[in-house]
Amino acid sequence: MSDQDDDSNVGLRVVAIIVIAVVAAVVGFAVSLAGKPTTDAAVVEVVEVIEVPEPVGEALARIYFAVGSAEPGADLADAVARAQAALSATPDAIVLLSGFHDPSGDAAQNAELAKARALAVRDALVAAGVAEAGIKLRKPEVTAADGPPEEARRVELRVQ
Repeated sequence: MSDQDDDSNVGLRVVAIIVIAVVAAVVGFAVSLAGKPTTDAAVVEVVEVIEVPEPVGEALARIYFAVGSAEPGADLADAVARAQAALSATPDAIVLLSGFHDPSGDAAQNAELAKARALAVRDALVAAGVAEAGIKLRKPEVTAADGPPEEARRVELRVQ
């Protein structure tokens, strides 16, 4: 029995030495990384979170766009005039713009196009004298796939 006990003790010692060596290597590696200055400067991006209200009621105007285009159609001038009239009646109101796209194709590309369309409407409003600070843009929204195709290529304008 004494030979078996000696063999067990040797085996346990070998395992203990291996475990200690691994732990020492990991600790040594961690200490060496902690002591090194990083060469890359930390980049911190500050993102301003702006509360955008939910749309209320029916849209004051809908501006439609051609397929794949962010150029507003002829209905833009009427939409801008309607927004100006609503704002003159309620000067402290905001203009809320919602761009839409359909679920077909590349979702990210569609969302960017919907955003570009909303920005085009915003730019037209600002050019007409509407204060940019009073215009809020909602995140692009997806329309149902079963509706008319032009409904997916619109920007809704609300004054609320």
